[in-house]
Amino acid sequence: MTGEVMSSVLIMAVLILMSAYFSATETAFSSLNRTRLRTLAEKGNRKASLALSLSEQYDRMLSTILIGNNIVNIATASIGTVLFVHLYGDAGATISTVVITIVVLIFGEISPKSLAKENPERFAMFSARILKACIWLLTPVNFLFTQWKKLLSKLFHVSEDRKMTQDELLMLVEEVRQDGSVDEDEGNLLRSAVEFTDRDAGSILTPRVDLVGVPITATKEHVADVFSQTRYSRLLVYDGSIDSIVGVIHQKDFYVGTGVTEKGLADIMTPPIFVPSAIKIRTLLGLLQKNKSHIAIVSDEYGGTVGIVTMEDILEELVGEIWDEHDEVVENFREVEDGVFHVVCSADFEQMRRHFHLGADCDCAKVSGWVMEQLGRIPHEGDRFLYDHLLVTVLKADSRRALEIEVRKIDSLEDLDEELSSNAS
Repeated sequence: MTGEVMSSVLIMAVLILMSAYFSATETAFSSLNRTRLRTLAEKGNRKASLALSLSEQYDRMLSTILIGNNIVNIATASIGTVLFVHLYGDAGATISTVVITIVVLIFGEISPKSLAKENPERFAMFSARILKACIWLLTPVNFLFTQWKKLLSKLFHVSEDRKMTQDELLMLVEEVRQDGSVDEDEGNLLRSAVEFTDRDAGSILTPRVDLVGVPITATKEHVADVFSQTRYSRLLVYDGSIDSIVGVIHQKDFYVGTGVTEKGLADIMTPPIFVPSAIKIRTLLGLLQKNKSHIAIVSDEYGGTVGIVTMEDILEELVGEIWDEHDEVVENFREVEDGVFHVVCSADFEQMRRHFHLGADCDCAKVSGWVMEQLGRIPHEGDRFLYDHLLVTVLKADSRRALEIEVRKIDSLEDLDEELSSNAS
């Protein structure tokens, strides 16, 4: 009698061990990092290569794990019921249910899954060979479940589209950054690369009012003076007005040797590239590379000039601001006192939205457009408005737009009343 009990307990222990294996394997393969496995496989790790191969046939592998786990759990419950009924009579079934449930939960489910979650790649490589053998043994059963899955997909019209959306990819980048796998700069670069494909020329252009050019009839002295004042390496050439750009002059073509070229402007300028504001910057980058050009003219539907986009503008979308020794470094968000910032209105509104954690979005590309949208008119110095948790005051403006604003964080209505009272006095 004692021998039969010991045999039953031993068989149940083996079955619970197998249940722990299947549970841990399921967690390991659902949590593992494929990139990490692929890196190990490329270095010649055979276990990693096998585990990666199994993870790529996830449905078949999962069916095998679930079938195996259910078989051993049911067998454990059946043997336990027979054993406890034999030992305790009618109360044995109830005792068996309680004991087997607790044992399976602790040793067959919770504990192995917790351990596998801590290092899924290592456990996946450890269990890969045994799992491959189980898949081979249960091939007929897996085939039946595969056909059943196809039938369910047709009956319930289950979509097979599993492409990751841009928002999901951005969330993944943020999770990787918070996990410490990449640092802050690398995370920002990855985010910029993801968002790069979705931005258009209209969101990064230099607007028409900020363009500097010379007329086709300009004297060489005037062109040299503009090159000297702006320190630009290229100048736009227009015929009559900036809406009729006819070419681009490069500084190296204007200055030859120790003096100015003897050729006319029309002979040294290169033809401009015209694009619509809706063109994606990834497409524009390819267009500039194909034409060996650094500047594209952005036109509106009437053929007028909206602005320009340079190769540098596009690259800055990926790597951030690029400064050279001639650039005047401008700090777009400058904290002048605790909770008070001076903001340059030529900054991207998206940068401001992130800097001040603004929930709402805006169709405006620049902060100046956002200020005008909030006021509903051309801004004047001293104009102010309340937006979300910010009190915004226009510090500088010209006849067309705001140039600089003050942004003050307001924590409560009392702070707002105090600030308005102090300004009124």
